[in-house]
Amino acid sequence: MSIAKLVAKRSTCLRRKVGAVLVKDKRILATGYNGAPTGIKHCKDVGCLRERLKVKPGERHELCRGLHAEQNVIIQAAYYGAITKGTTLYATHMPCIICSKMLINAGVKKILFIEGYPDPLADEMLSEANIEVVRL
Repeated sequence: MSIAKLVAKRSTCLRRKVGAVLVKDKRILATGYNGAPTGIKHCKDVGCLRERLKVKPGERHELCRGLHAEQNVIIQAAYYGAITKGTTLYATHMPCIICSKMLINAGVKKILFIEGYPDPLADEMLSEANIEVVRL
């Protein structure tokens, strides 16, 4: 989890700094943090769209320039050819519903996190998918 916290420091989000580490057999497969896609201006440079529009946490995820840390960790794994089936995710925050659905389909079997996130549907779907979720 200390590595997830360290990765979160790379975040360019103005609202929440999130880090994620995908692990299998005690080996780090990929890391991710929240921020704009490669080659796109970051919120720290152009301001936060969600703040300007007064979007509440847990709502309207599409109204953001950035990708979530969990999305980036799955993308990085795919980019470098790492198999995500049967992995464990260490994250600084509980995944939102969009990331939860992606983690389910990526085959993640366990999620450990520190900070909560206001998204009850994510809790429900992760439970239904039999993914072990542990708040540390």
